[in-house]
Amino acid sequence: MAKTVDDLRNEIRVATGRFEREISATFTKEDLAAICDAVGYEIDTNSLPPTAQMRAGILARIDECDDDAMNEIGRAFRKGELEEIADALSE
Repeated sequence: MAKTVDDLRNEIRVATGRFEREISATFTKEDLAAICDAVGYEIDTNSLPPTAQMRAGILARIDECDDDAMNEIGRAFRKGELEEIADALSE
């Protein structure tokens, strides 16, 4: 059975030391900061950057974002992107 977007988000949360959510929820800034750390995208943890910047940085680190789109991803991760992030974190 294929994983849902919620399953993938929770898998990523657990892989980065965060907690699973029982309800459908996008990543918080703290979740994104933990993912940034896990994939090696350096951010200032004292003053978190905008979520769009963190999303773009995560995708760039796992080679899922080209340089033109690197500036900001102003939407939630798509299912394919979540699958790639989960795969990168499980390596």
